Amino acid sequence: MIVNDAELKTTLDRIDTFRRQVTELRQKETNPENYRLAVSGYLAEIDRMNLEVREYLSLLPGELKTTSSR
Repeated sequence: MIVNDAELKTTLDRIDTFRRQVTELRQKETNPENYRLAVSGYLAEIDRMNLEVREYLSLLPGELKTTSSR
């Protein structure tokens, strides 16, 4: 779970890096099956990180301390 703005920035940077990687593979890979196999891990990780970002942004800073200490 993301607990501060520095971790949020790092996660957003990773999402962008993975997104760029998928975009590059989309342009280079011509075989649909190979493409899907190559990007499935990136897409799963992007989804997971987006959920973490959403959870972090849905809480106010004061709520984060309360939630993370449970």
